[in-house]
Amino acid sequence: MARWILSLLLRRIRTGTLTVFEDGQRRAFGSGPPAATIIVRSAKMWRMALRGSRGLADAYADGLWDSPDLTALVRLAARNASGLDRLRARIALVRIPVQRVRAYLNRSTRARRRRDIAAHYDLGNELFSRMLDPTMSYSCAVFDDVAMSLEDAQLAKLEMICDKLELGPEDHLLEIGTGWGGLAIHAAATRGCRVTTTTISSEQHSHAVDAVRRAGLEERVTVLLKDYRDLSGRYDRLVSIEMIEAVGWRHTGTFFAKCSELLADDGAMLLQAITIDDRAYEVEKASRSFINTHIFPGGCLPSLELIARNLARRTDMQTLQLEDLTPHYVETLRRWRSNFAENAGALGELGYDERFRRLWTLYLAYCEAGFAERRICDVQLLLAKPRHRPSGLCRFAAGRFTAERTTGQEGDSWRSDVSVRRTRTG
Repeated sequence: MARWILSLLLRRIRTGTLTVFEDGQRRAFGSGPPAATIIVRSAKMWRMALRGSRGLADAYADGLWDSPDLTALVRLAARNASGLDRLRARIALVRIPVQRVRAYLNRSTRARRRRDIAAHYDLGNELFSRMLDPTMSYSCAVFDDVAMSLEDAQLAKLEMICDKLELGPEDHLLEIGTGWGGLAIHAAATRGCRVTTTTISSEQHSHAVDAVRRAGLEERVTVLLKDYRDLSGRYDRLVSIEMIEAVGWRHTGTFFAKCSELLADDGAMLLQAITIDDRAYEVEKASRSFINTHIFPGGCLPSLELIARNLARRTDMQTLQLEDLTPHYVETLRRWRSNFAENAGALGELGYDERFRRLWTLYLAYCEAGFAERRICDVQLLLAKPRHRPSGLCRFAAGRFTAERTTGQEGDSWRSDVSVRRTRTG
């Protein structure tokens, strides 16, 4: 029955071809490029798939289905998602009250938020060190050239942030969301500024403290283990890189109000955020998906409209610049996924079993496809208080994104390349 129901949905594919192999039989849905393949290894997969992305993720982690190209499969799904989006929008009026009740019962207390953050970021520094680059940057890199190493691309991103904030030795920078300390160390070492950075991940905190010590920057960099809502003081500059996604949809206003409170009257803030389309935000914000249950518990992607609304209502900051980094995230995730695959054996020896590795392989491919199809985006917003007066103008040219289709045994696939030219004037 589950197979029959889902087959009806698959017959609605309008763009591309999905080929399903099961029990020696081959069925094709749709026609033309792009193409993707799914191999069903157990009929249990169909029943689990009725639960949506969570069920499909569990079935994949359990080895009930496979694909020679997970990213191509998710991209094909994304291109045909408009019909499902319309259906979800129609039933949203029924779901929203249920979501609000669930949100009330699962309030984002400080203790709960620490648990949610620990569920992802405290999985072990050994895991992330094998997936990320030496700077341990867990956010979108900036590729001046697609041939750049991941480390150089992450350093380019850190330079971009420091340039946009015009950091100097006289500045005190506050960072909300330390990560593993890469930006704090880079800013202090290259700009001579003081940095206070905070996280609620104990693993990240211990790593960052040690990294600051090894860099000899203890006098310039202070690493806190504190919720952003408990911070006090005033800072010349503020930065938050892909941390707002963990704030939760009920606390976006609180986040921006606190940032405004902490920023000096002539200060500037740089926010790097993964965003979702404005039209999808209301449907997605409190839904239970593969990503916000299995990977980032309690997470919620903001929309640009939500950010603009809360900036206007809860702060006196103005938007000076918005830059789209989305194409760069496709390449960043491709590099992370490659590193993860190359270190699969070592991760297995460290205790990350096959089910975990399959789940994370799907997570990385899922996100790569989401950015490639622009279901989600990544942006940098430069914000400023009314008395802020930039001394120069940093302009970063838009990236060029090209896609090339190749044909192989499994049909058409897509390869995308990113190249960006960066200039500074002023």
